[in-house]
Amino acid sequence: MAKRAGKQVNRSELADTFGVSLPTIDDWVRNGCPWVQRGGRGVEWVFDTAAVARWLRDKAAEAAVGDISGDAEEWKRRKIAAEAQREELKLAADRKLVAPVEQMERQLARVFAEIRAKLRNIPGRTVTTLIGMTDERKFKQILLAEIDDTLTSLAELDLSAGEDSDDDEPDADE
Repeated sequence: MAKRAGKQVNRSELADTFGVSLPTIDDWVRNGCPWVQRGGRGVEWVFDTAAVARWLRDKAAEAAVGDISGDAEEWKRRKIAAEAQREELKLAADRKLVAPVEQMERQLARVFAEIRAKLRNIPGRTVTTLIGMTDERKFKQILLAEIDDTLTSLAELDLSAGEDSDDDEPDADE
């Protein structure tokens, strides 16, 4: 396929044709824009609009695709990194260092239910002691002691008791 010749134009006509400024045309020339006649003192630049359009199209395509060999190397590097990360995650899962989100959600729901139940038991355990008490300091002391006991009990909560495990034996306190 033969390359079609475009209109022969000077620098300012080229700028008008492509809707750019004269400094942009100068940048294009510095970056390899094709020209028919080089301008100088008293000599106008002459450009072939079709050749310039092809050059702009090729530059845009090159910018869009990028350096294929560099991209291929980057793709390989990213693939190797992703594979290594996947293997590290599998290893962490085998070592029980990570858990599926669903399992964590179940455990958190269990813990929050336990916290709620234990905190809601505080009034029932303290009401008879506190009825008729007028000493605010003693009142707070009893409540704080009960709260501390509850928090200690929660801290000792066995989180593995509710998990699916390989052994089907129930825990001793169940």
